[in-house]
Amino acid sequence: MTEETSVITSYHAHVYYHPETRVAAEQVRQGLGDRFEVQLGRWHDRLVGPHTRSMYQVAFANDQFDRIVPWLLLNRQGLAVLVHPNTGNAIADHTDRALWLGEKLEVNLEPLRQIG
Repeated sequence: MTEETSVITSYHAHVYYHPETRVAAEQVRQGLGDRFEVQLGRWHDRLVGPHTRSMYQVAFANDQFDRIVPWLLLNRQGLAVLVHPNTGNAIADHTDRALWLGEKLEVNLEPLRQIG
């Protein structure tokens, strides 16, 4: 059984950092904001939702995927990045449908179970 990509309403990229890599995260964020049509989320120095490392979120439309993901591949400065679709199934979007650039981190599914 196949699913149609029309179920993807948008994408999120989560850029993860440690205190010692925050400057690199700031540079990646600036590059994304300067080059693409994105919504830059807040910095989360404490763990939020399913994320197991400090991060910020970058939201973008489907038509930006083929520009943003290649840029992140080349410019993530060694940071771990999770790219996932938004389909209404948060658990699958953060696991089975997730694309990892760099280190693959654990995802805490418990907060997603509570909302889904």
